[in-house]
Amino acid sequence: MKHITRAVAVAAALALAATACNANDKSGSSDGGSAVAVQGGTLQFLSTSKEINFDPAKSQNLGTSAIHLILRGLTAWKTSPGKDTELVPDLATDTGQVSDGGKTWTYKLKPGLKYADGSTIVAADIKYGIERSFAPELSGGLGYHKSLLLAAGQKYEGPYKGAHLASVETPDETTIIFKLNKAFGDWPWIASMPAFSPVPQKADTDPAHYGEKPVASGPYQVKSYQPGSKLELERNPNWDKASDPARTGLPDAFVWQMGLEPNSVNQRLIQDSGDDKFAAATGVNIPAALIPNVTGDPAIKARVATSPSGALMYLAMNTKRPGLSNPEVRKAIQYAVDKQAVQVARGGPEFGGEIASTLITPGIEGYTKYNTYEAQPQGDPDKAKQLLAAAGVSDLKLTLVADDTTGIPVAEAIQQGLKRAGITATIKPLPTEQLRELVTGNKPDFDLNVSSWLPDFPSAIGNIQPLFATSEIGNGGYNLSRYSNPAVDTAIEAATAEPDRAKAATAWAALDKQIMNDAPIVPLLYARNAFLHGSKVAEFYLPAYPPYPNTLVMGLTK
Repeated sequence: MKHITRAVAVAAALALAATACNANDKSGSSDGGSAVAVQGGTLQFLSTSKEINFDPAKSQNLGTSAIHLILRGLTAWKTSPGKDTELVPDLATDTGQVSDGGKTWTYKLKPGLKYADGSTIVAADIKYGIERSFAPELSGGLGYHKSLLLAAGQKYEGPYKGAHLASVETPDETTIIFKLNKAFGDWPWIASMPAFSPVPQKADTDPAHYGEKPVASGPYQVKSYQPGSKLELERNPNWDKASDPARTGLPDAFVWQMGLEPNSVNQRLIQDSGDDKFAAATGVNIPAALIPNVTGDPAIKARVATSPSGALMYLAMNTKRPGLSNPEVRKAIQYAVDKQAVQVARGGPEFGGEIASTLITPGIEGYTKYNTYEAQPQGDPDKAKQLLAAAGVSDLKLTLVADDTTGIPVAEAIQQGLKRAGITATIKPLPTEQLRELVTGNKPDFDLNVSSWLPDFPSAIGNIQPLFATSEIGNGGYNLSRYSNPAVDTAIEAATAEPDRAKAATAWAALDKQIMNDAPIVPLLYARNAFLHGSKVAEFYLPAYPPYPNTLVMGLTK
């Protein structure tokens, strides 16, 4: 899962613009232009990255990011403007056949699949790719599959010493079978992750550098790579478009200009001159300082894509602290918080995000719009005072820890809202890494913390389990509220095991409400992302999830 800390200050004019009547105005959600993409051309990305690594074992990339231009998986993500992300078969003929009560998943490969060099993609290559993701020297990638493929107490450190995974079977060249140690209904989403890309063993002669030029199974392959400077992709001549429902393969080439400053990226895209007309940014949000420039010029604003939703920004309340152990006190804080002020501190409704009331975010199966603590966007301090009085609490003093570089404006908005209800919140700024260690560690000396969370794949397990399961308290886990409810833990296990996606979504939706009844966090915003692109770039849009442009479908206009 993605733990995100991003909060920005904005000009006073923007603060005045966000009023109660437009706090959840979605008019800012945009596809960044509707021009039709055509075949051909070179699409350029302006990137702040100094290194780009396409090793599938080491990748934490989402299913719509650039690594999937080069590498295909068993399944893939298909996005469309205004629609939820869909799971589709990629190298496999379907999204998986389940048996043994949800513990066995079987896939058959499509016929005629080839690598860029013309050799055939076989099931053993996918097994080998998964095995190498266990190698300590290739750590850092998404690892949801690892605990599910190992028996209790089993240690496995990859294929480089001749060992193989017995839980992954390849009875023939087109069949791969996964024997999980427990039922896991979201396995088809796991099978879309980078580690499930095929890697021919004979090509893996230098694992440390494999990611610089991996064997391509997608529509493009690496042409050249100069770390810190430039990356070029060219077409894979053996990619079969008819077999690929997730990628359009429109541009002839992709070029990354690397190592740029964020402000330089946005300024170049605003100016839209020369080759920058054919360029885009997929990882550099529009900062608050540039919002007036963007909104003040219709021609620029037309080249901005904003996500209708995104990461959940929330206020975690440490339920183990004396002042917050009483659920009634936490419910009072639900009403005391001024969510509109938080929204303004983030850039207003158009760029900052929509006011939130749920744990599951829009665009994720299981999301149901509801509000257990119904109030105006500014909150209801009188209701908060009533609840505190009924709980016998007065003069409540709390410590609010915040990131000292990005978190102060939002923390101040929280502080001011609580003050109206008679709650004193003292802000304690901390460096990013120190803050992370405090809120996820085993000595949680804090009461409140603002955090953001984005799942790694569009399933509600990513909204619920990491933030509210007892197993995720401390030891680096992200149950920041230290919330522990045995009934919730049991329900999480049941929803995780359910292979029927509709039934699982219903179970997660019920869990959302069950947890909010205990009020361990205050949902603040469904944070929006906003990215610029050049005037010749098409199919540049942001779905509700993931709130990033889909690199796999972009193209250029004439």
